[in-house]
Amino acid sequence: MARLVAGFGSSHSIMLVCQREDWQHGFKQVDPKNPHYFDRLGNPTTYEELLKIAPADAEAMVTAGKMGERYDQAEAAMDELRERIRAAKLDVLLVVGDDQTELFRTTNNPAFAIYYGETIRNAKRVSSPNESWYAKARTMRQEPDADVHYPVKADMARWLIRELCNRDFDIAAMDGLERDQYEGHAFSFIHRRYLQDLDLPVIPVIVNTFDPPNQPTPRRCIQLGRALRELIEAYPENLRVGVLASGGLSHFVVDEELDLGIIAAIRRKDSDWLAALDPKQLQAGSSEIRNWIIGVEALNSLDLEWVRYVAGYRTAALTGTGLAFAAWHTLD
Repeated sequence: MARLVAGFGSSHSIMLVCQREDWQHGFKQVDPKNPHYFDRLGNPTTYEELLKIAPADAEAMVTAGKMGERYDQAEAAMDELRERIRAAKLDVLLVVGDDQTELFRTTNNPAFAIYYGETIRNAKRVSSPNESWYAKARTMRQEPDADVHYPVKADMARWLIRELCNRDFDIAAMDGLERDQYEGHAFSFIHRRYLQDLDLPVIPVIVNTFDPPNQPTPRRCIQLGRALRELIEAYPENLRVGVLASGGLSHFVVDEELDLGIIAAIRRKDSDWLAALDPKQLQAGSSEIRNWIIGVEALNSLDLEWVRYVAGYRTAALTGTGLAFAAWHTLD
């Protein structure tokens, strides 16, 4: 039988594919133009309103020196997580991530989907001489030289779809991509940053965290995570299986209280606390916390071993991303 032996979590923010100088200077030009801001209660707001309510020491929190320190902390955390994934010696990795009108559109946008093609494509980067640093950074989740077709554990993915449907989950099933499509950023980031040279089959579990009106509740995310754990352990093949949650934590306004509360709940395996999170708080980028809720519940049989959290402030309005990286204790 398959064994769930390892678990991981990682933010996939554009901050993690940028250069140090982009953190220190670039976002101060970009963030004031972002239309997707919500305050800590989940109410729509603007950059200007956030700037008005920022604490008096906000400017001191986003000096070039402070930003450089955070950049180094995030880079070190990703390097550590990459080594932990490699050391787990997995046969398959379920990656739980969101889709932001990459494979789906609002014309047809399922709450949950699982990809079960034999491979999944990541595209070659396309750039132009005059593109902005921000546009260039977005392409860094793609391939430098040519398209890459990453392996998928297709038979297990198909089995999970069938068994989840038997448990009354309505799972969209994907056995391939359209000609112009490639895997979304939640998955391509994981391949590029953590899985290079591993030849590790994945199972993409795709969640509509971002786009109303059919975002799953935290309670439903707990239910899906629990079902995935039970089904992984019931899969009739001798495999070492891992689960990785991709995305989050709070953004595009950093909410340290929310982020640290989530990390504390993960440590104590408090599924009820996570299930009771107010969906109103999970808007815009913070919606990706749903990916963590699913992954965390799937990993409930393991103990959280290692966490790094970087409060990724990048403007005096305290916009940015709560960057989180985690690993559960790996079983022999």
